[in-house]
Amino acid sequence: MMLLLLCGGVTPTGIAHAAGAQSPAAAQAVTTPTAFELQLFYADRTWNWEDGAAYFAQDRRMRAWTSKPDSISVAEGTWHLSNDGKMCMELVWRSSAYAAKPIRTCFSHRVRDGKVEQRKDPDGRWYSFRHPSEKPADELKKIQAGDTRSADFEKAQKLVDSKS
Repeated sequence: MMLLLLCGGVTPTGIAHAAGAQSPAAAQAVTTPTAFELQLFYADRTWNWEDGAAYFAQDRRMRAWTSKPDSISVAEGTWHLSNDGKMCMELVWRSSAYAAKPIRTCFSHRVRDGKVEQRKDPDGRWYSFRHPSEKPADELKKIQAGDTRSADFEKAQKLVDSKS
């Protein structure tokens, strides 16, 4: 059922009907998406941030950039998925203000009441990643198919390289 939820194949009413046949405790059950299920969210997609973006290539390579008024940073590295619902990014960030530094950032995912939730590890708060009916506040709305911000990454990389 998780795979169908990720692909949009389960409707909220379908989940409610399935849950209605179970006890209230079973309806509140939390499951963990597999690595295969998580790849449907991330592989060959761009995650847009308020001040930048990250591209998750199919081959697990990754690149990202951020641009703030006083600094621009770029990163390259890899991303990994696990069957315990984790997506980790291992990136080497650099800017004109600091030398290259490796940073590992992980996010956990879970499914509760038909809704996929995400949190930054180790102890971030859980927030909505994807509702079965896709709500405007879902984090997944910030993820687009393809490498949609590659020109922005290349521009940021040139700026960082020119000031290094």
